[in-house]
Amino acid sequence: MLSERMLTRAVRTCASRFMNIEPCDDARIPGPTPGQPYMLYIHIPFCERLCPYCSFNRFPFSEERAVPYFENLRREMMMVKELGYDFDSLYIGGGTPTIMLDELCATIDLAKSEFSIKEVSCETNPNHLIPSYLEKLQGRVDRMSVGVQSFDDGLLKQMDRYDKYGSGKTILEAIKVAAPYFKSLNVDMIFNFPAQTEEILRRDLEMVLESGTSQTTFYPLMASPSVEKSLAATVGKVDYEREQRFYEIICETLAGGDNAPFTHGSAWTFNKAVEGGAGQGGSDQMIDEYIVDYEEYPAIGSGGMTYLGATQYVNTFSVREYNEAIESGRMSLMGKATFSKRNRMRYRFMMQLFGLRLDKKQWQRDFGCSVAAGLPVEYGFMKSVGAFDIDDAEQITLTPKGRYLMVVMMRQFFIGVNNLRDQARSALPEDERDLLFGAGCAMK
Repeated sequence: MLSERMLTRAVRTCASRFMNIEPCDDARIPGPTPGQPYMLYIHIPFCERLCPYCSFNRFPFSEERAVPYFENLRREMMMVKELGYDFDSLYIGGGTPTIMLDELCATIDLAKSEFSIKEVSCETNPNHLIPSYLEKLQGRVDRMSVGVQSFDDGLLKQMDRYDKYGSGKTILEAIKVAAPYFKSLNVDMIFNFPAQTEEILRRDLEMVLESGTSQTTFYPLMASPSVEKSLAATVGKVDYEREQRFYEIICETLAGGDNAPFTHGSAWTFNKAVEGGAGQGGSDQMIDEYIVDYEEYPAIGSGGMTYLGATQYVNTFSVREYNEAIESGRMSLMGKATFSKRNRMRYRFMMQLFGLRLDKKQWQRDFGCSVAAGLPVEYGFMKSVGAFDIDDAEQITLTPKGRYLMVVMMRQFFIGVNNLRDQARSALPEDERDLLFGAGCAMK
């Protein structure tokens, strides 16, 4: 649709300005602002094998690389504590965070002993949903997010996931086993694969419903320049013309009509419905896009991206340089970007609406103006195309069309983030580049 194409171009242009990083030689991030809530993000960049569509910082796993990395993560965590930070929430992403379970558990235990952690979210892959892993993670992790992407065996083979994680039926059974171990189990799915038909998508939705999961996230397929060629060679070229129709099928199946099995937690996350119509866990249930719930967050680990005040800091994508920095008593900051007030308003506008509600009074307090005065073009466009449901003195909420437009905005925003990752990855030493793009991309 025309509004989608216009929005795609606009966000792409903004993101290209928003995501340019300059070199940074700061030894540490700034300390906390009193009264500001923070979440801690930890990045584990190791995988057994690398997926062709993934733009996150990740390397083939080897114990030789991973053990010192985990040790340095815990050192960096203590650096953050020395700066005066405290956290009530911890999110561990990757890569595959559960790739060395004992190291992960030691890292979570340290975080819980040093900070006021009330909730831990962690990502994993289906092959780690086994009793020996689940028993150690139970009580340590509150919300587990498992990367499934699709239950379709043909798509799993295209993504090089069938041999790694088994058939869709095998993965479904693993999710059923894992669900009782956690307060919340999120199933991560991807839609709009080139080879995905409406029939395949509907089958995926049926299996999500059968799995008993308490939450599911359906991401649109996103391609940054670094993975575009490998993506096209494995799963095909992305066709955005079908995206809206696929999104409508997802919303209708999961959250449409009376007695829907799920409710919207964000534009692309769905929480299991409970009696009375609320999502399981209520409105406080955490979603994968932690940046909706926490506008500011320190990030530790190679490839971590910290957002504080008007500045984003990027850690080196080199595991070796990360280890060297931490062992010398420095954080591994390699770049930063400082945002104008207008760009901070754009960020808030996008994140809060993606989370389904923009708080107008908070906006006035923080920016000293109304939404319409601060972002007249963005506000006017969204209002004119029918994106807003409620738009009163208190809040803005979204219509179904508005939710889809937020999916478009976030898709382009994350492609912009992936472009930033490409900038950081371009500085990798040659031997580490070979691990990602040469013969070293197989498991070592």
